[in-house]
Amino acid sequence: EAKIETRGKVILVADVGEEGPGNLRGMRELFNNGYKGKIDQFISVDGLGFGVAARAVGSKRYNVVFTGPGGHSYGAFGAVPSAIHAMGRAIANIGDLVPPAGIKTTYNVGIVKGGTSVNTISPGAAMEVDMRSESVDNLEKMDQLIHGAIEKGLAAENARWSRAPAKITVKYDTIGIRPVGRVPQNDSTPIIKVALDAARAIGETSRTDAGSTDSNLAMSMGIPAMTLGGGGRGGNAHAAGEWYDDGATGYKG
Repeated sequence: EAKIETRGKVILVADVGEEGPGNLRGMRELFNNGYKGKIDQFISVDGLGFGVAARAVGSKRYNVVFTGPGGHSYGAFGAVPSAIHAMGRAIANIGDLVPPAGIKTTYNVGIVKGGTSVNTISPGAAMEVDMRSESVDNLEKMDQLIHGAIEKGLAAENARWSRAPAKITVKYDTIGIRPVGRVPQNDSTPIIKVALDAARAIGETSRTDAGSTDSNLAMSMGIPAMTLGGGGRGGNAHAAGEWYDDGATGYKG
């Protein structure tokens, strides 16, 4: 209606699989198949307020599976190690880790599961582990620390029951690898500057920060990209008490 002519084609895409095990599935389809080699700039809309995520927080996520012989909680006690106990030792070790210094780096055990009954020395257990950072080096160091903590817990449980005929083993299955952004981006990068100017034009204040969003893939491929907040207010993200309020200015997002 405003008869605005763009310099190139603007494509609007609704995608899937951004969070968790989705592992940016929609974006991988878009950039590697649907519009491969045809995207010059990329904008994602995600989250709250009027922030501009101009840097990509990368992540590594694993499903760590512990497997052992199992047995009766009374009859086999002392004869076989427990997969759940091995995982518990590993989690305790992870909880004591100190992340690499400098750029913010985090870790978390988000899901634990396993066991067959209350009176069974468990033959299996699994946990899902997440680690994040803007730094490629820090993310790699955190990965090494996590693996070390798990192997230490595994060894401790097996050593506790050294005469057992079978040991607990561990297997790592990759849930997702989210790339760190590698494109130098700041407030003078054209699309980011326009976003900040646009916020001022509607009477709002935006600032650039880092995020883990659909933009990660574009940034890792050297494509100028950003993620814009969708407006509104909210809190307690990813918690049971998460909330959102569009408010009087949410539409400005």
